[in-house]
Amino acid sequence: MSFDELGLSREVLKAIEESGYTNPTPIQEKGIPLILDGRDVVGASQTGTGKTAAFALPVLSKLTAIGKPQCLVLEPTRELAYQVAESFEHYGKHTGCRVALLHGGVGYGKQVEQLERGADIVVATPGRLIDLFYRASMRFGELKTLILDEVDRMLDMGFLPDVRKIVNFCPWEERQTLFFSATMPPAIQTFAEWCLKDPIEVEIARRAVPSTVTHAFYPVAMSQRDDLLLALLDKTDFHSVMIFTRTRKEADSVASLLRQKGLTKVAAMHSDIKQTDRMKALKGFKDGLYEVLVATDVAARGIDISNVTHVINYRVPENAEDYVHRIGRTGRAEQEGDAFTLLTADELDFATSVERFIDKKIKRKKLEDFEYAYTAILDDKPAKPIRRPRRPSGRRRK
Repeated sequence: MSFDELGLSREVLKAIEESGYTNPTPIQEKGIPLILDGRDVVGASQTGTGKTAAFALPVLSKLTAIGKPQCLVLEPTRELAYQVAESFEHYGKHTGCRVALLHGGVGYGKQVEQLERGADIVVATPGRLIDLFYRASMRFGELKTLILDEVDRMLDMGFLPDVRKIVNFCPWEERQTLFFSATMPPAIQTFAEWCLKDPIEVEIARRAVPSTVTHAFYPVAMSQRDDLLLALLDKTDFHSVMIFTRTRKEADSVASLLRQKGLTKVAAMHSDIKQTDRMKALKGFKDGLYEVLVATDVAARGIDISNVTHVINYRVPENAEDYVHRIGRTGRAEQEGDAFTLLTADELDFATSVERFIDKKIKRKKLEDFEYAYTAILDDKPAKPIRRPRRPSGRRRK
């Protein structure tokens, strides 16, 4: 099927053609006709499946520019909001529709100006949207479409009460609601039932890991984690690599270590860094100014960066699903990629959870010529059981 057969507007099709796209992805093929038909949709969706275009293209096809918010997209992070706003601007460039981007970490002035100038589509993070509502800058009277994206991430970040409040701001009768979440725990299932009307489910592979990605666990003693990371980078022919850490402090520490060892094109990205610096780091990595991006899971979901050749987990993620999101940054668009994970003894349970979640045994590897300190997880064979001496049979002599 081609985009021409999906019922999209002429203006949107022109933007798609200029982008060089010819055929829709499965989620676009299944979701676009439903959204054009006005149905509420709930999607179990991973990133990297073309989900943003799946909702942006039909919404833009239905809108007529009036300079008032008709579509609201809620995102859990500033980076995702920025990226989705860019997509709406790109696909809607021939429609006359304007996009406002609202998020925290920056001043209110420019965002208020965007709303006052007239915006048909608003892409926002929950906290800043509520602030602007109470400042009387954002109004919902003309809203026709509400899109809740990465809802499970919003739950993890504690945003669900704010999202519920925002849903109550929105008109009910004529509103179309689109709901996307990688997982559907009970709290989100209940929330979806509350805010959607007779939705149609669109299933997108929940545990999909790109078939183009090669996985490897690198067992190592805890004291040698940094040394092995440096050795891996030294022996790996990478174009661009993302290194994921569990904490913001670890991200800063790893980035500093790499710079000290002579890797100059390194940027760090986490929630303690100023928003303007985070966007500079992300743009610099996309543009090739940086070869290495050290990040927390703030960069694990939805960030669309082409040509990432390697992902390295500095630690095994505690949540197995985070592994899927992280390694999804490589192996995109049918390109090959590698996912390396440093594994220490205290993380074996997390490693087992990852393998169960993706239904795949991940190969353990040793780096050639690296001088390993001993740790039991480097043993290729399980330890032999200890044989205790047998007691002599028969009665004891008195």
